[in-house]
Amino acid sequence: MRLLPLATGTDPVTRSFVPRHDYFDDLFEDQEHNPEVPKSIPICDMRYSELIPCLDRNLIYQLKLKPNLTLMEHYERHCPPPERRYNCLIPPPVGYKIPIRWPASRDEVWKENIPHTHLAQEKSDQNWMVVSGDKIKFPGGGTHFHKGADKYITSLAGMLKFPGDKLNNVGNIRNVLDVGCGVASFGAYLLPLNILAMSLAPNDVHENQIQFALERGIPSTLGVLGTKRLPYPSRSFELTHCSRCRIDWLQRDGILLLELDRLLRPGGYFVYSSPEAYAHDSVNQRIGNAMHDLLRRMCWRVVSRRDQTVIWAKPLSNSCYMKRNPGTHPPLCSSDDDPDVTWNVLMKACITPYSAKMHKERGTGLEPWPQRLTAAPPRLEEIGVSPDEFQKDTSIWHYRVIEYYKQMKSVIQKNSFRNVMDMNSNLGGFAAALNDKDVWVMNVAPINMSSRLKIIYDRGLIGTVHDWCESFSTYPRTYDLLHAWTVFSEIEQRGCSAEDLLIEMDRILRPDGFVIIRDNPSVVNHIRKFLVALRWDGWLLEVEPRTDALSSSDERVLFARKKLWEERFETM
Repeated sequence: MRLLPLATGTDPVTRSFVPRHDYFDDLFEDQEHNPEVPKSIPICDMRYSELIPCLDRNLIYQLKLKPNLTLMEHYERHCPPPERRYNCLIPPPVGYKIPIRWPASRDEVWKENIPHTHLAQEKSDQNWMVVSGDKIKFPGGGTHFHKGADKYITSLAGMLKFPGDKLNNVGNIRNVLDVGCGVASFGAYLLPLNILAMSLAPNDVHENQIQFALERGIPSTLGVLGTKRLPYPSRSFELTHCSRCRIDWLQRDGILLLELDRLLRPGGYFVYSSPEAYAHDSVNQRIGNAMHDLLRRMCWRVVSRRDQTVIWAKPLSNSCYMKRNPGTHPPLCSSDDDPDVTWNVLMKACITPYSAKMHKERGTGLEPWPQRLTAAPPRLEEIGVSPDEFQKDTSIWHYRVIEYYKQMKSVIQKNSFRNVMDMNSNLGGFAAALNDKDVWVMNVAPINMSSRLKIIYDRGLIGTVHDWCESFSTYPRTYDLLHAWTVFSEIEQRGCSAEDLLIEMDRILRPDGFVIIRDNPSVVNHIRKFLVALRWDGWLLEVEPRTDALSSSDERVLFARKKLWEERFETM
């Protein structure tokens, strides 16, 4: 990378930002002559400190929408039209502190950062969380694992007879979906086993549970099994988990179980710990029997049952489907249904069969973890990428990330980052290059590149599909680092606002967090005009990177750090 001699006061020796008054004077002079660039961005009212624009139930009422509450539509995304956007910076709560760093954050967070303690009282008998002075602590309990998630996980591995009672099964269990995850202690205690869980829950009556999970530094996201497919490709997870997740699995011809079926890999497991699995009263037995009948028709089989838990396995091939009686429900999905298209796609009450190739191979063809991180996945062929291109991409991102760290070494520490987002994940090379760091990465595939998300999951990483013309489904102050490679160019080509995206990035970026924006020079020059207004001038650096095989044209890399500020911060 070549350091650019810009008016940011960059010291070419230390490569750190040195404030210079002429830079700020020039900025405001530029703003005086360009009315499109604001002198300041207003601060939202404090009541919006936890705003999630596309999951704001107040918006549903304001727009007089009529979601079907029975189908959980009110927990699905409903984004504000442009005239109702909050074009202001989301303030942190009063007393907000820089989050406790990982790994200590797994067990405790600052109470002032998430001033909601109702879950501690409501779940006091289940050991979810405990208020202790100025902190909230997490003993590792859950609805069905009061004695600790670690012991529960060991018991699941024992039920499945995995070597050494390790749920990772010698690297063959890597990606897990935890539905109705609470504060994500199950996912937290999977991490030492090199198992990466996508912990999922809606912003429902247990609101803030995902906010707690993300504050802890545990991979998690807001989402609901409602009417639309979850934003993950088919065959993404080796195991799905529900510990009393309060879901009616029998509704609408089993459509929610069929969504899990779409997401499970061949031979994948569904771990179900709920009264329907073990209770002897007539109501729960009736539900349990009906679930067993439905899953049998889906060709799932019970592989283990103990105490409060039953584990089913999905078939390895299409053979069972072919043997079902004609007219058996649920039916197989039609051949023209693409199980990997997920953005705003309704769920379907049908079984997704395997391709002829997969049926013949009877398995996933994936290497165990960690080999699968760098091995060329079998599904590359489906997106028209060769193994050589894949390996080249991996190598390029490895080098790029090394260069990023060199540029940032003066201002970061070993534990500066925990929650990282790659806003244009491509084949997952950026996340793969961070694998030796103690971080997790939410890989985001923009909607025009959604087919590549299956490669992310095949590598043993996690991610989601998203349209960056809209707000992301997460709480404010969620991520320590946002990496945006050509994201702004892409949305500008679609006629979306770069300013809106900058305000959205500020919403989800933690104070003291960093952004890395890699794009063409005109985009970077435009973004630089907003940095002071965004309070992203805690540290600034712009460089010209070396050209490589992924460089489509001239590029610039802009590094910026968000300041910690309070709601009463005086606007400019």
